[in-house]
Amino acid sequence: MRRYLLIFLLLICCGLGPVSAQFNTERITYIGRNALYFEDYMLAIQYFNRVIQVKPYLAEPYFYRSVAKLSLEDYRGAEEDASEALDRNPFIVDAYQVRGIARQNTGNYEGAIEDYTEGLRQSPENPYMLLNKAIAEVQSEQYALADSTFALLLAVHPSNYSAYVSRGQYHIIQGDTLAALEDYDKAISVDKYRAQAYAQRGVLTALYKHDYESALADIDVALRLEPNTPSYFINRAMVRYYMEDLRGAMEDYDRVIGLDPSNLIARYNRGLLSFSVGAKNDALADFDYYLQYEPDNLIARYNRAILLEDLGKYREAVADYDVVLEAYPEFYQGFYARSEAKRLSGDTAGGKKDYERAMALYEASKKGPLETNADETASRDDNDKVRKESDRNINKFDRLLVADNTVDVEQKYASEIRGRIQDRSQKVEIFPQYTLTYYEKEESVRRTPPYVSELAELNRSRLFLKPLLLSNAPQPLDSLQALQHFTSLSDYSRLIDINPSNPVPYFGRAIDYILLQDFDNALIDLNQVITLSPGYMFAYFLRGYVRCRQIDYALSTTPVETTENHSLSSLSGRDAAKSLDIGGIPESANAEYERVLRDYDAVITLAPGFAYGYYNRGNVRCARQDFKAALADYTAAIERSPEFAEAYYNRGLVYIYLGRNSEGIADLSKAGELGIVSAYSVIKRLSD
Repeated sequence: MRRYLLIFLLLICCGLGPVSAQFNTERITYIGRNALYFEDYMLAIQYFNRVIQVKPYLAEPYFYRSVAKLSLEDYRGAEEDASEALDRNPFIVDAYQVRGIARQNTGNYEGAIEDYTEGLRQSPENPYMLLNKAIAEVQSEQYALADSTFALLLAVHPSNYSAYVSRGQYHIIQGDTLAALEDYDKAISVDKYRAQAYAQRGVLTALYKHDYESALADIDVALRLEPNTPSYFINRAMVRYYMEDLRGAMEDYDRVIGLDPSNLIARYNRGLLSFSVGAKNDALADFDYYLQYEPDNLIARYNRAILLEDLGKYREAVADYDVVLEAYPEFYQGFYARSEAKRLSGDTAGGKKDYERAMALYEASKKGPLETNADETASRDDNDKVRKESDRNINKFDRLLVADNTVDVEQKYASEIRGRIQDRSQKVEIFPQYTLTYYEKEESVRRTPPYVSELAELNRSRLFLKPLLLSNAPQPLDSLQALQHFTSLSDYSRLIDINPSNPVPYFGRAIDYILLQDFDNALIDLNQVITLSPGYMFAYFLRGYVRCRQIDYALSTTPVETTENHSLSSLSGRDAAKSLDIGGIPESANAEYERVLRDYDAVITLAPGFAYGYYNRGNVRCARQDFKAALADYTAAIERSPEFAEAYYNRGLVYIYLGRNSEGIADLSKAGELGIVSAYSVIKRLSD
C-alpha cells in the first residue's frame, strides 16, 4: 500500500505541475476540504498530503488530515497530525478535540483530559469537549471529577441528550440503577425520537426490575427508530427468552446474523436455542462457525460435543470432550457425557472409567464445593438464564451468552467535526440528488435498479472508464481508485489536446473531477461540453448536480438561523415537526439555485421521459421551499418510473410538511415497501 501511495503522490506531482511557487496550495486545501465534507476521507488525505509536502509549516492541512484519519479510525495517525497542527498553531480549538478523541480511543485518558481542559480554556462552554472530558474522567476512574463535569455540562446545556445517556451509563458503572433510569427517562423527555435511551432503559428494566413487558416495549421503540442495529435485536432476544418466547428470540438472532454474519453472541445463542428445539444440524453449524473464531472457548466446545454425540458423531464428540476435561478436571457432568460417547463409539473400558470418575466427583460435590478454576466465580446455585462473555464457569454451559456490558457503557465520543453525521441521526431529510458515478455504496436493502434507456445508451458507447451508474449514494474513492482517476485525468487531457472540439473527453474528465471532489474544474469541463454539444442531456444533468454540491459546501460554512417558518407547523405542533428537514436556505443561495433549475429544465426538455431530471429538480425546489412545484416534480418522476422509491419517500415528506398526512403516510408506506426501511420510522413518529 505504501508503494501505491508513493506512486500516487508522484503522479499528482506530474499531473498538477512541478513543486513550485505556482502550486496553488489554497486551492488544493479547498478541494481537500470538499472531500472531507462529503466524507471522501481517503481522497482528502491525499490532497492534504500534497499541501504538507509543499508547505509543511502550515497548521491547517495537518488539522484537516487528522480529522480524516479520525473518521477512518486511524487514531494514532490522527493524534500525530493534531499534534503537528497544534505545534504550528496552538489556538485551533478543534485540534484539541480531535486529539482528545484519538487519545481516548487508544486508552490515553489522562492525555485526553489534558486536551479537553486546554480546549475548554479557549471555548469554555463547548458541549462536545465537556461531554468527552466527563467520559474520559469516568474511564480513568476519576469519579468525583466526572460528577463535576457532568453537572457543569447539564447546567450549561440542560437539553443535551447525549449527556443524559452518558451519565446514565456512568451511573451503571457505579451500580446506581435508579439514577441511571432517571437519566434515561430525562434523555427520552429531551428527544423521544432517538433510540439509545430506549434501548438502554429497556435492558435495565429487564435485568434489574424484571419487568419484561416494559423492557420489550422500550426495545421495540428503539428498533423502530434504528431498525438495523444488531445490539438492539440481541437485547430484545434476551428479553424474549426471559419471557419464554423462543420463536421470537430465534427470529431476533436470525436478524442479527443477517445484518452482521460474524456476530458471535448471536451465533452462540442461536446455536443453543436451535439445539433446544431439536434443530441439531442448524445448531452444529452455528457452533462450528463460533469455534472457527473462538477456538479456545471451552464452553462452546462442550456444547458442540453434546451436539456431535446427539448426532451420532461419537469420535468427534470425544475429541471435543477431551479438550474440555483437560481444562476442567473436576467437571463431573463432562466425564459422564464423555463416558456415554466412548461407550457408544465402542470404547467400553474408557466409558466405564469415565463413568466411575463422574460418580466420584458427583458424590464429592454433595459434601461441599470443589476447588474450581480461578475464573469460575459464580455460584453453582445461580439460577440465572444467561452468563456474561467473560464468565468461564463451565457449569453455565446451557445459558445464553450476553455481552459483559449488556447496557452499553462503552462511550461514544461526541464530535461536531466528523461531517454532518450527528445532524443526520437526529433529522429526517429528503433523499439526495442523483448523479453519474462508477461506484455506489452498498445498501442494507438492495433494490433492483430500474432500466434507464438514456443511461443504457450512454454505456453502450463504451467511451468511458467503465459502465456508469445513476446513484444518489456514490461511494468515496479509496487510494487505488483515486490513483486510477488521476491517471484518467491525464489521459483525457491528452485526448483534448489532440482534438479540442470533441465533447466526449471533456465529459469523461468532468466525471473524474467530480469523483475527485474538484467541482470547480468539473464545472469548467461541463460548460465546454455544453458549448460543443448543446443537446447533450447528461452534461446539463451533471452540471446541475455539481452546482448543488458547490452550494451545499458553501452553505456548510454559513450557519442558517432556524426560524418559525422552517418548522413543520402543519403537524399540529407535534415533536416530529422539529426533526423534519426538507427545506430552508438563505436568500443569497436562491440565485445560485436558479441556475441549477435552468440546468434541470434543459434536462427535461431534452429527455422528457427521464425520471431523474424531475426528481433532482424536485429536490432543488424543496431547498427553495417551493413545495407545490416539488410535489409536481416527484409525481412526474413516479409517473415515469413507478418503482422510484426515493421519489415516493421525498414526496411523502413534502405532503407531511404541507399538512397532508394521510397522503404522506401512503407515500412513505410505498417507499418502505420498495426497500427504504427508514420510512417506517417516520411513519411511527407521525402516529405518536
